[in-house]
Amino acid sequence: MNDTIKSAIADHALAEYPRECCGLLVLQEGHEVYVPCRNIAARPTEDFRLAPEDYALAEDLGPIVAVVHSHPGGMARPSGADRKMCEQSGIDKWVIVSLGVQSDGSTAIDEWFEFGPTGYIAPLLGRQFVHGVHDCYDLIRSYYQLERGILLPDFERRDNWWEDGASNLYLDHYREAGFVDVGPAATLQAGDILLMQIRSKNDVPNHAGIYLGDGVMLHHMHGRLSGRTVWGGMWTQCLRTVLRHEEVTP
Repeated sequence: MNDTIKSAIADHALAEYPRECCGLLVLQEGHEVYVPCRNIAARPTEDFRLAPEDYALAEDLGPIVAVVHSHPGGMARPSGADRKMCEQSGIDKWVIVSLGVQSDGSTAIDEWFEFGPTGYIAPLLGRQFVHGVHDCYDLIRSYYQLERGILLPDFERRDNWWEDGASNLYLDHYREAGFVDVGPAATLQAGDILLMQIRSKNDVPNHAGIYLGDGVMLHHMHGRLSGRTVWGGMWTQCLRTVLRHEEVTP
């Protein structure tokens, strides 16, 4: 990146502080141009979601060569969610700029970092929750890829889809992912998916965990780190049904 582009990105990051800024580098007539975009994430001070309309407008200007975002008050190093989104994006270069309050009370740029796809899959334990990126369904996908060698399809999911009065994403898509419904009374096997309903206005399952065996569930709750927990108590009260993958169904 040349100084002109860095200056444009820095100005955008400072203008958005303490929100994360996001934008795209577009190739126009052989030169890279920075296109600032809107961050429509539910928690813009903690993560970013680039507005789809802005992405489409940038594509009209030329080929997209990099995704850019800022880390206010943090280091210019990719989080697990950043690395996951990089893998999904199909874009070879990602740029992070960090900024924060300096010793004299001013806000300024601290450092820059560039990275690209490496085949990264986040560890199953200790993931930070970012809906649509690292959430309960993505944990299921990663578990099946890492532990079973099975690639499950991904599905677009809006924030709080379980509150719109219509969506029923798990039950609408489980067959496409290769699962069968064996019912809530099934004798559990390792790898079974436990569909639960937790404060869902749609009255539909909106959370899922993976049964690991020996009375243990792996799951990722909203706002928490992914982890293991004992299967029982309140979780069994929330259970709506059990899904089993066709490749492991007797």
